[in-house]
Amino acid sequence: MFSDPQFWVAVSFILFIAAIFNPVRKILTSSLDAQINDIKIKLEEVENIKNEAQKALDELKEREAKVEKEIQNLKQESDQKISELKDISSFKLTDQIKKRQLLAENKIEQLVRDTKSSIKDYITDIAIKTTANILKNKLTKGKKSELINESIQDLNNTIKN
Repeated sequence: MFSDPQFWVAVSFILFIAAIFNPVRKILTSSLDAQINDIKIKLEEVENIKNEAQKALDELKEREAKVEKEIQNLKQESDQKISELKDISSFKLTDQIKKRQLLAENKIEQLVRDTKSSIKDYITDIAIKTTANILKNKLTKGKKSELINESIQDLNNTIKN
């Protein structure tokens, strides 16, 4: 067996493998360790990116909630202002309608008074003219004198009282 060349080839092969195994193992181990470290670093970076993304998402959600609140507040304020403006405009319109109605009623009353006055004046003028015509046509000179004297006496009696 010791004289067999195959045996010595096998022994030398085993010794060669044993001699090379440690440095190759170290090279493979260091290479694998380097890859593991790279993977760990990349995982840490990914975790950091994930955390930053989560923080950004949380901030965006907070901003969205704030914006929603602000929108709700603005909507409430605008609804309130619209309601106030409606009330004010309704009050002003009602007040303006009342004023115009009062003015129209006053104008109507004034027109009625003016019309009554015009009618009275017209009737008086017609009555005076008619009476004058009747007196001119139907009265004699004696009757005229008599009426004048009676009128003077009535006037004196009225003045004395």
